[in-house]
Amino acid sequence: MSAVVKRLLRTTVLTVVLAVVAVVIPNGGVAPTYVTLVKFEHAAGVDTDPDVIWILAVGSDARRGQDPLRSRGDTLQLVGMDTRTGAATAIGIPRDSWVSIPGHGSNRINAALYFGGPQLMGEAVAGLIGIEPDYVMVTTFWGVEQIAKDVGPITVDNPVAFTDPYLKPKGFKSGKISLSGYNVVSFARIRKNLAGGDFDRSANQQRVLKGFQAKAAANADEPGWIENGVLSVMDNVDTNLDPAELFTIAQAVAQVDPGKISTCVVPGGIGNVGGASVVIPSTSTAQRYGDDARADATIKRC
Repeated sequence: MSAVVKRLLRTTVLTVVLAVVAVVIPNGGVAPTYVTLVKFEHAAGVDTDPDVIWILAVGSDARRGQDPLRSRGDTLQLVGMDTRTGAATAIGIPRDSWVSIPGHGSNRINAALYFGGPQLMGEAVAGLIGIEPDYVMVTTFWGVEQIAKDVGPITVDNPVAFTDPYLKPKGFKSGKISLSGYNVVSFARIRKNLAGGDFDRSANQQRVLKGFQAKAAANADEPGWIENGVLSVMDNVDTNLDPAELFTIAQAVAQVDPGKISTCVVPGGIGNVGGASVVIPSTSTAQRYGDDARADATIKRC
């Protein structure tokens, strides 16, 4: 494996935080303004566990020329990592989930990014799950595609074959498949031809997360990868984190045990609000996920 590819994988481990969210390629192929990692400002009185790190990964649906931080969120994954045990979990949230957004009444949860940027997006997710993220990471479709091209193929275990006439006419077969470049993005974006719609798409996003994590884990023992990854982030990512915080995140990702990753998607039903189709999430299940995972980043059952 070339030194360039190893460097790319190092950076991917740190900034993808299990993937689907973007990283910055050292050659500058992805503009920093399309990859943002910010610290979430916790509400007063909220207890946080220093041993469990929570990152809200948001895939913005911004088009080129639009501000990714003030567009709707298309991908929502709350990722937790327990630095004591190496356990990690991803809680997927369907983008059309109808929830309360602080200061803006009720709306689709992905509108929180449009209304108030990463901070409000984190607050809306916290209201549903019961866990406030420590950090929020936002990226774009084309940012993820560029990264996927540079990092190389990942393997995902696809349970059901599916297609999309616009995004992927030839579709994806079932079983273990290799994805790279544009196919990583389309696999994670398609929903209309999935039986479970937005719920199945969120699960596919988690399969991509696992694929990136497995690819990167094979290179995590390379000497100096954490330090070099932190330097790359400081140079290339739009972030308000200091080097010490970035190093802490990098260490947490490095310690993730692939055998201790749990993934669940918040369930719900299809509803209608003002003539528009929305997802009515099961708030009790969402809160159970949060209660289950808060202390150790582990969900025992979906």
